[in-house]
Amino acid sequence: MAEYEIFDPNDEFKNETKKGRGSGWWKNIIIVAIIVAIGIYMLTGVYQVGPSEVALVKTFGEYTSTTGPGIHFHLPVPFQSHVIVDVRTINKIEIGFRTTSDGRTPSYRSVNEEAEMITGDQNIISIEAVVQYKVNDPVAYAFNVIQGYDLVKSTAESVLREKVASSELEKVLTIERDKIAMETSQTIQEIMDSYNSGVQIENVYLQAVTPPAPVVPAFDDVNNARQDQQTFINEAQRYTNDVIPRAEGQAQRIINDAEAYAYQQVAKATGEAERFKALLEEYQNSEEVTKKRLILDSVQQMIENSKMQVISEKGDTLNFLNLSEIIGGEQQ
Repeated sequence: MAEYEIFDPNDEFKNETKKGRGSGWWKNIIIVAIIVAIGIYMLTGVYQVGPSEVALVKTFGEYTSTTGPGIHFHLPVPFQSHVIVDVRTINKIEIGFRTTSDGRTPSYRSVNEEAEMITGDQNIISIEAVVQYKVNDPVAYAFNVIQGYDLVKSTAESVLREKVASSELEKVLTIERDKIAMETSQTIQEIMDSYNSGVQIENVYLQAVTPPAPVVPAFDDVNNARQDQQTFINEAQRYTNDVIPRAEGQAQRIINDAEAYAYQQVAKATGEAERFKALLEEYQNSEEVTKKRLILDSVQQMIENSKMQVISEKGDTLNFLNLSEIIGGEQQ
């Protein structure tokens, strides 16, 4: 019996249909994959800018525009890219110390290799400083300098050492502390401007200026001695201010009394001289009368100044005459 195969045209049509469906699925998957890949690629151009930031958009590596806070889109890489710069946050640089923990009770650790500096009179001093800065020109900051934080920090430390080296230990510890901070801030700003860095220095604080730890006891002794010296000077000054005005007042009073006495004596002598001249003139005009008058005046003056008592005899009775009462002198 011969073997044969029955040909069915529908079977061939079904096979072709299955082949057609399989190739269509693959095409669809490839198309979807391409669309997804293109979408992912395009999403690389989407970027978000924070509230305190700006984005610098670059086209083929060259700066073209600046965008502010929000969600933005630019052409994907390699056509466009962006750089985000924080322009509002105040950045802090610590010199001589590091903050180890923030919060209500922050803690710090010293960095002696940064803190120890040499003053102009060859003494060692420990300074902990804080430099605050922000970006005022994001384009210059992003494209003109590399590692802006390190640039500001190294510049600030160098300038601060230079300022301290030009002053004496005592002045750095006392009267020139604020002056050094201000001059350091100005000099750092000048250097940053010369670099066209886009950095604005806000403040420089010298928050701790002390001698090195090994010499602190000796330094305290010196300070105590100076305070005692100043105390004694103040006490002496108070005593001087109390004694000298009193002595000057007393001296002035004595001078015034002496001058008054001198005027009095001169006036008295002048009066006596005038009286003598008048008496002389009377004597020259009437010699006998004036002589008697002078004698009587002398006797009267003698009686007034004495306590002489005269007993006169009148009849059999002795009368006791008190001359002082008669002429108005002292009563017995």
